[in-house]
Amino acid sequence: MARPQVAIIGAGPSAIFAALALSGTGAAVHIFDKGSDIDERIAHAEGRRNATARHWLLCGWGGAGAFSDGKLTMALEVGGQLTSYLEAAEAEALMQEVDGIWVRFGAPEEVYGADQDAVEELTRRAVRADLEFVATRIRHMGTDRCPQVLREMRKAMGPNVEVHAQEAVARIETEDRRVAGVVTAAGKRYPADYVIAAPGRDGSSWFMEEAARLGLGRADNPVDVGVRVEVPAEVLADVTSVAYESKLIFYSKAFDNRVRTFCMCPYGEVVTEENEGIITVNGQSYASKKTANTNFALLVSTRFTEPFKEPIAYGRYLASLANLLGGGVLVQRLGDLRSGHRSTQERLARSLVRPTLASATPGDLSYALPYRHLSAILEALEALDRFAPGVGSRHTLLYGIEVKFYSARPRLTSHLETEVQNLFAVGDGAGVTRGLVQASASGLLAGREVKRRLDAG
Repeated sequence: MARPQVAIIGAGPSAIFAALALSGTGAAVHIFDKGSDIDERIAHAEGRRNATARHWLLCGWGGAGAFSDGKLTMALEVGGQLTSYLEAAEAEALMQEVDGIWVRFGAPEEVYGADQDAVEELTRRAVRADLEFVATRIRHMGTDRCPQVLREMRKAMGPNVEVHAQEAVARIETEDRRVAGVVTAAGKRYPADYVIAAPGRDGSSWFMEEAARLGLGRADNPVDVGVRVEVPAEVLADVTSVAYESKLIFYSKAFDNRVRTFCMCPYGEVVTEENEGIITVNGQSYASKKTANTNFALLVSTRFTEPFKEPIAYGRYLASLANLLGGGVLVQRLGDLRSGHRSTQERLARSLVRPTLASATPGDLSYALPYRHLSAILEALEALDRFAPGVGSRHTLLYGIEVKFYSARPRLTSHLETEVQNLFAVGDGAGVTRGLVQASASGLLAGREVKRRLDAG
């Protein structure tokens, strides 16, 4: 009897957890990624390699999560769409199991958001400021520790798991609406009885094209567009010491848009991110070092009506405007934005907040952000200033544009199987999740279903 073959497209957290579920089985598991293996990626990050390898930051073992802030957020309300496929109790149990696996491989024991009294006080403060505080428990690995944890996961793979680094998948093959294998960019065909598509953020456009070619139905996710806010760390210290990352939601008065904080980085730095030639902004914190500032994203969520079906293209267009104006990321003092002035190097030099992203170009974000988004962001900053005085200071820095590209979701079963038999779709690149924990959980869910079918013969 031929040995069962499983192909996993991508090597991010969702792919890794799918492989962990299948490690040690009788199947031959092949993981394909256009990026490098983890040791090569770490060498690039540490400057020990000539950083000419394409996609080393977003692709390869660990995916975009490898050099992220490394937050493990354990809340169903944020980080993905798992409850669209599972009952809440089942999804919660799966996430708890995923959390334990991360800890087993080196994630820290410390959990933020566990002090119920302190969380309740933050909730009261938020309500008084016209904000909703979403209580979450978070482990923070840090941008420096996250790759090491992922390296330990790499070492744990059984001998039945083969990693094909720098080998991109170009096409998913099917026969009679059943998956048949994958074809790489080099034209090599790998037959497969099961395929788990975990394309990651960098592969989201490719996967949407494949989904359309395969005739998979889809549901569009919203697009989140906004800025990254940078303030002195002391402004939010009493908040971040309790919750580490505050999930705060605001609804604008002018347009009733939903605005939310995202990816808070205490004592962190603002960084750039490249997505298919477009430069956007992000943030990160380290376990071993601190800056004087805290930064976080402030994002406006937008759902579009028919016939519009290109939220990713819309977000890329807005980010490209900022790139056009500043050659990359723009930075502006909040006081300058309010008064209708373009920030300059001279004005930034007078700011009490020293930018941690030195390459950002002083400019005017009002030329890049639509009025609807900009007015909602300014309203939200006023509310946040009531919650944490100092956030709305004229010295506060705003970087733009930050865009979260959420792929369209294909129609999936409760096991995350697509309309093509034995083809599964998991993780951020498939539009199912938006963070490390739920991405990992989605991969574990699909991997276990494949294992169950293998065991059943």
